[in-house]
Amino acid sequence: MTISFQTSLRGSNIVVFGGSSGIGLATAIVVKTMGAKVTIVGRHLEKLQAAAVQIGGARFVVADIGDRASIEAVFDAMTHVDHLVITAGGVHAGKLVDSEPDTLLTEDNEHIAGSLYAVKATISRMPQTGSIVLMGGQFSDRPSGNGTSVMALACRGIEALARSIALEIKPIRVNVMAPGFVDTPLYDVFGAEGRAALLAQAADSLPVGRIGRPEEIADAITFLLRNEYMNCEVLHIDGGGRFV
Repeated sequence: MTISFQTSLRGSNIVVFGGSSGIGLATAIVVKTMGAKVTIVGRHLEKLQAAAVQIGGARFVVADIGDRASIEAVFDAMTHVDHLVITAGGVHAGKLVDSEPDTLLTEDNEHIAGSLYAVKATISRMPQTGSIVLMGGQFSDRPSGNGTSVMALACRGIEALARSIALEIKPIRVNVMAPGFVDTPLYDVFGAEGRAALLAQAADSLPVGRIGRPEEIADAITFLLRNEYMNCEVLHIDGGGRFV
């Protein structure tokens, strides 16, 4: 007897915010190989065009995750969305004593407000079997004193948001992917030397002895999409980073 508990993604319409690089791109590639129809969303046309080729064919739309009108326009030509994945958003680190609060709160606008806008625009187009994956992170459970306070706030806020929304729009499922340090362009904002030093320090601190790869996070995201009993959960994949 064959027992199968995971739904197929073949033929599904999947929208990936942040799909032009890093975890979003890796996710788009994986679901495309599973037979899904993919739309990737990002800020930069050239990156989206290159990513669409790398994916093997994908619809792409330029939009800013922090702008409601821009996000809503993504769905203007879409009548059906099976799954929504939001990996977009930058790193806005800085100690409160050294930074302007409004600058730091850009993190919350991109992650929390942006997620709200995208979910709101999607749910009327989503079947009851649909699902949503939002992006949190290990700073929710393991903040540091090195300027991660607003990042921690955004991650924890996403977790609360996902669980609340899941109860509102049931039976559509809503889960959170919470990665640790992953080798993506997200850290390019620190410059080449700063990026290398940060990730090397992170790797040394982790029980697995290295940072994560985008495809490892993408694999976990596809699990959240496919497992129809997974709901209101935060899936950590951080190499043990929450415990060191």
